[in-house]
Amino acid sequence: MKHAWKYICLALGTLSLVLGIIGIFIPMWPTTPFLLLAAACFVRSSERLYTWLVEHEHLGCYVRDYMSGRGIPLRAKRIALGTMWVTSQASWMIIMAHVGVRPWTIGYAVLLFGVALGVHYYIGFRIPTRAPGCAKHHETPALEAEESSA
Repeated sequence: MKHAWKYICLALGTLSLVLGIIGIFIPMWPTTPFLLLAAACFVRSSERLYTWLVEHEHLGCYVRDYMSGRGIPLRAKRIALGTMWVTSQASWMIIMAHVGVRPWTIGYAVLLFGVALGVHYYIGFRIPTRAPGCAKHHETPALEAEESSA
């Protein structure tokens, strides 16, 4: 089972990496959340891919900045939160349109709204907002601390 989990994480990480790269070029497509998911999957499945992603000249800054506590850019936050609100609300509206108003559909709508509020609070207020652009590999505070202690 452990072997299968490794391949599932590898596949999910690769898919997330591709979606994150697409997000660089499509204005309303989030980049940072997909790259963070890719890093989380790669750390569980492939040390080589994780190291490649974190040390990548253009992609690595998204992961390094989040891991070092610098946060994510305001634009990424706005896109992630906007996409989440639109899709979650559209989801319950579509279900209500097809099924009608029933106790379980109201419960579903309340659950989605509650989850969206929790995610909005976490991303909007708990994760720091950083300036646009990426820090260079040597400018990341956590990496500087590791290098100075060595």
